[in-house]
Amino acid sequence: MFQVDVDYLKRAKKRRDYAPAVITIFLTLAGIISALPIVYLIVTAFKPAEELFLYPPRFYVENPTTKNFADLFAISSDSLVPFTRYLFNTVVVTVCYIFLLIIVSSLACYPLSKHKFPGHKGAFSLITTALMFVAGAAAVPSYLIITGLHLDNTPLVYIIPLLANCTCLFLMKQFMDQVPDSIFEAGRIDGASEWQLYTKIAVPLLKNACATCIILTFGGVWGDAATATTYIYDEQWRNLAFYMNTLQGGLARTGANSAAGLLMTLPSIIVFMLSQSKVMDTMAHSGIK
Repeated sequence: MFQVDVDYLKRAKKRRDYAPAVITIFLTLAGIISALPIVYLIVTAFKPAEELFLYPPRFYVENPTTKNFADLFAISSDSLVPFTRYLFNTVVVTVCYIFLLIIVSSLACYPLSKHKFPGHKGAFSLITTALMFVAGAAAVPSYLIITGLHLDNTPLVYIIPLLANCTCLFLMKQFMDQVPDSIFEAGRIDGASEWQLYTKIAVPLLKNACATCIILTFGGVWGDAATATTYIYDEQWRNLAFYMNTLQGGLARTGANSAAGLLMTLPSIIVFMLSQSKVMDTMAHSGIK
């Protein structure tokens, strides 16, 4: 018979009890450190001019003010297109793009996952292959196609070329693969059409994957200054990111630039905070470890 060392078991239990506390403290510190740049960005946007040029710089603000935002709107009032026009263009384009991206990606992932049509493996192989290429590698072909279709200098140039998002399609397809085929077979037996199977079963089950796609794509389309620079010639169709990049530097506009940085970053942070709880569930069901 083996003699159990009671003291050893007690010491081992105490050591195990410390592990959750250590992990919690470590993750809390890591979270605080990760949040410091965001907090500093927010604080800087409300600093008056005298605090912006302090040396050494202060992390906190003593006399918060909204003058930086007023200066930003005042600068835009001198341009041909008001600030609200740039903001309106960006909001409309972002909302339309996210909405259409979810529809296109979900419509594509459903047959790829649940309909074994001829060539479906080859089609999915092309999609996964496209994930290896960066956007810059297709810059010249993209320019020729966009100008050939006369999408340049129209709001559609912000949306249509980006709808073929291989990352979102891959995530949704892998997520849909985890759904049992028996669910859709039961729907067919009950007389449901393919459109009803898609709208009543597939789309509700893809809500977590859709939230992940929103997080992954929102920042890119909200801060897309390259498209406006390359394809838009009329100022009235340009977006907020383009306008922010055209702000002149210098001491007089440091506060306005700080406010502009917050306006460009804050929407992405809000979207992430609202949707991040669904990201891990999507990753766990899409084969990504």
